[in-house]
Amino acid sequence: MSKIGTPSREQLVRKAAELAPLLRKHASWAEENRRLHDEVIDGLADAGVFKLRRPKRYGGYEADTRTLVEVTTELGRGDGSAAWVASVYAIPGWMACQFPDEVQDEVFATPDVRVCGTLSPSGMAAPADGGIVVDGKWRFTSGAHHSHWQEILAVLVPPAGEPYPVMALVPMSDLLVVDDWQTSGLRGTGSVSTVAKNLFVPQQRVLPLGAVLQGEPASQRSADSRIYRLPLLPVAAASSVGTALGLGRAALDTFLQRLGDRKITYTDYESQSAAPLTHLQVAEATLKLDAAEFHARRLATQVDSKGTEGAPWKIEERIRARADMGAVVKLVREAVDILAGASGGSSIYTDVPIQRIARDVQAISLHALMHPNTNTELYGRVLCGLDPNTQYI
Repeated sequence: MSKIGTPSREQLVRKAAELAPLLRKHASWAEENRRLHDEVIDGLADAGVFKLRRPKRYGGYEADTRTLVEVTTELGRGDGSAAWVASVYAIPGWMACQFPDEVQDEVFATPDVRVCGTLSPSGMAAPADGGIVVDGKWRFTSGAHHSHWQEILAVLVPPAGEPYPVMALVPMSDLLVVDDWQTSGLRGTGSVSTVAKNLFVPQQRVLPLGAVLQGEPASQRSADSRIYRLPLLPVAAASSVGTALGLGRAALDTFLQRLGDRKITYTDYESQSAAPLTHLQVAEATLKLDAAEFHARRLATQVDSKGTEGAPWKIEERIRARADMGAVVKLVREAVDILAGASGGSSIYTDVPIQRIARDVQAISLHALMHPNTNTELYGRVLCGLDPNTQYI
């Protein structure tokens, strides 16, 4: 432990790695029940995962981005759904620290508080006395079953002027949970839909989305901390890549564990490990994972350095954050595709993890903010001198 009682990065990463047997044990249950097992949530809490982005004044760690990436990478080696939910909690948990101090006092009064949310403004809001009234539905709400609060986005229509997006923080008890998470990948994340009907939200729990995108917290105490004075999208990008990287490492782990016992059917190879083709496949997949790790580390280093320096972000730097995220996903998916394709017909059985890993990686690669093609095009657009065609930078 450090002098102030905060675990070091190495300690937190080791605790995450030690969770792998528990995560693997419950991975099939999570797939079948479409949510994380309660024992997994308890294990994540015991390992300090829910304190990573919690402010130190509330007993949290205020861990840097590199720590978050390394922790979620280790979680991803155990189970992609558990790692994904942990990373999602880290992002809205960080966003909760953008609200005024009295709101944070309320949110962080709960030990190991879990905040879920999405970045899609799929609700509508109207001004009301002392706050706003919201109606809407938010899909892909990962970890909703075990959350205490949700960050929701809505378009506020003022009496005069142009509508604009706002972010609001609401207790989960104020929302209707719709159990509609029937998917092919990341099934264990429980990413259900939530609904608000004529929901009143007090003004102190409402912020303009633009301020959050720019990294302008409404709390001076948050502004004094380097990890909270950052723009949202680079933080979200860096917070997301560990899950993909961990899944890639899990695919390689799984492939190598099965390698010694596998023949190549209808050939003279008594062991797949003797085939030159296998050597090429393993090497190519490993090099892709190494390259993905480079992009993940570069992204985390940039976010942490900018926070420490308090320096403004250039447009190119913001866009490269998304490009690095997209590159991680692209390279991991390519590596997993190679390993899954080399795993043979027996790998389609549900007790062989590679099939679940491949489906989870595919699901990640289809995420609107993580899609490699979208992010690569955006990067190229800016490199060619054009303005970005999105606010989400």
